[in-house]
Amino acid sequence: GLGLHKPLDSAIRLTPREIEILTWIAKGKSRWEVGIILSISEDTVKAHLENVREKLGASNTTHAIAIALLHGLLLP
Repeated sequence: GLGLHKPLDSAIRLTPREIEILTWIAKGKSRWEVGIILSISEDTVKAHLENVREKLGASNTTHAIAIALLHGLLLP
């Protein structure tokens, strides 16, 4: 299996900003584009994505999106 079926630790919480950024990335926007949309720097977007990957135990951003979708953290 992909290991995506594991229940997510209930203590894991993404902030509204992290969810917002991950949603834009899931829609195919680049970090640069997300920065423009949200009026924040690309480095800030990158930092938020690093936090999301760490919280979700994801190896990369695509993996984080898959985990977040499966666990209902993002609207499909």
